Order: sequence, then structure tokens, then C-alpha cells
Amino acid sequence: MKLSVSVALCTHNGARFILDQVNSICQQSILPRQMVISDDASNDTCVEIAESAIAKLQSQSAVQVQILRNNPSLKVVKNFEQAVSACTGDLIALCDQDDAWHPDRLERMVAEFERRPDLLLLHSNARLIDAQGKDLSESLFEAIEVQPFELAWIHSGRAIDTLLRRNVVTGATTVFRRSLLQYALPFPREWLHDEWLAMVAASVGRVDVLEAPLIDYRQHAANQVGARRETLLGKMQKALSTRDHTLAARAVRVEILLARLLQFGDAVSPDTIAKVRKKLAHQRFRASLPQRRAARWLPVLGELVTGRYNQFGRGLHCVARDLLESGGG
Repeated sequence: MKLSVSVALCTHNGARFILDQVNSICQQSILPRQMVISDDASNDTCVEIAESAIAKLQSQSAVQVQILRNNPSLKVVKNFEQAVSACTGDLIALCDQDDAWHPDRLERMVAEFERRPDLLLLHSNARLIDAQGKDLSESLFEAIEVQPFELAWIHSGRAIDTLLRRNVVTGATTVFRRSLLQYALPFPREWLHDEWLAMVAASVGRVDVLEAPLIDYRQHAANQVGARRETLLGKMQKALSTRDHTLAARAVRVEILLARLLQFGDAVSPDTIAKVRKKLAHQRFRASLPQRRAARWLPVLGELVTGRYNQFGRGLHCVARDLLESGGG
């Protein structure tokens, strides 16, 4: 069965790079059926640049173009929610304004969905480039230190186990079946849209990854998220930083996820629900640790023995942070 593709392209003051991205979509070996551009209160000419470039795409195929303009701004998560909600294709390809797709990106990813009816969401690696388009000689997975066992879990159908440890799915590399939206909408503001889509998809269906880089992921000063390898000094500074509300916010995110999954009945396995409950307990534990460092040692070591630091975080890396962070206010 030939699957149709919609592109959900979100923009905000992206005039500097948008032409490269739209041109890369126009040069795909298979073209999308629809492009939705959702602009979040830009005050530059990025939409006009995109429209002009898309005219070339429309001359090559019967691509449908829809442009949505927000005023006031919806911000990133709700802007992507608006974009994907307007998509009508069987598959939805998420698209950032400042990257560039490799010519076979859609062809390779669509082929996986056509071959595997159970596949709900697919993401890939990316090549990192700088603002001028220069290859930074590092891949996305290298920058965020994706481990071989994390990829192996995803390939074997255990994406939920990887994602409960940490997010490794970047929206700019992601394609998913539109049917996922029946579970994922609305997007909670507390979650980034790509993390939320990946987590929900892994809870109700199959998620997989292509380890090849299929886009150029541009790193520049205005990145909303970006992917830069954390240096040893940076890790040490983070471990010694002041405790803030981040851990409590993460616990709230898991509460939101659990509440959503419980609405889906038999679509989510009891095993997945149990894992999410354990993740929530772990996040609440970390958020409630005493302010005084000395008082954290025994509870942290006790939690370490249970294995939950490894199951739901980056093991000793998280232990070090919980032991070393200063108390804060």
C-alpha cells in the first residue's frame, strides 16, 4: 500500500535558513502530498521565502500547501500540535525550519512503514552542521551519547525501556503514522512535542530507529533545543549546581503520562503501566531528597541498590548529581 506523507513545518523568524530546508524537501526522491507551515508570530520574511520556494514543489506535483499564522505566539509545543492536527497524510514528517533533509530521507522512512504495518513511529540519526552548513564531524547520536544497548532495545521492541531512561528521539528526524494522534493529542505543555509523541507511541505501538543520518541538523546560537555534546567540565558543573525544581517538574511530567495512558485501556500493556508507575516513584523519590547533602547518602544508596537509577536514568551520572548538588532555597 502506497502511503501519503504530510510535512509539518513549524517556523518562527526563520528567514536565515528556511530556503535550504524547503529546497531539500523539494529535492526528495519521493515528494510529500501535503505541506503544512505553521508560523508562530514571525516578524521576518520566512513565510514568504517558504511560499516562493514551495511554488517550485507545486509545479512538480500536486502537493497541497496550507499556511497557518499565529498571533499571538503559541510557542513550540502548541505550534507543532497545530501543524500536525492540520495534516491529512497517512504519515506525518516533523520538520524544523533550519535543517536540511538528505534526498532519500522520505523514501527510506516511508519504505519502512510500508513494509511494517505495526510500526507507529520512526526516527533516525542526523549529521550535525554549523550555521554555515559545515560538517561538524559528529552525528546526533554521538553528541547525545546514545548507547548501543539503547538502540538495541529500540530495535527489539523495547523502545519504552530506552525512553523511560531518557529521550533519544529528536523531532526533526521523526516520521509517524497519523493514527498516533488519536492517543497523543492534545500535547501537554509540560512535555516537548517529540518526547511526548515518542513516549506515547512506544506505549501503544512499535517505535524503531534508522541509525543512518538522514538529515543535516543545524547547530547555531538560536537553536530551540540543539544537540551539543556535554563536556566533562559541564557535567561536573551540573553535578555541583544548586538543586532546583527540575526534578519535581519531571515527576509532574510522568504523572501526566500515566494519567493519559490509563485512559487507553487495553491499548497499553499492564507491564508498561507498571514501568511508568515505577518511573514516577523514582522521580518523586529524587525530587523529595533532603536539601542537606549529608542526609541524602543513605536514601540515594538505597535507591541505587533497587536498580531504579539504571532503569530510569543514566545510572551513576544521576547518583552523582543527587549526592553532589547543593541545597538551594
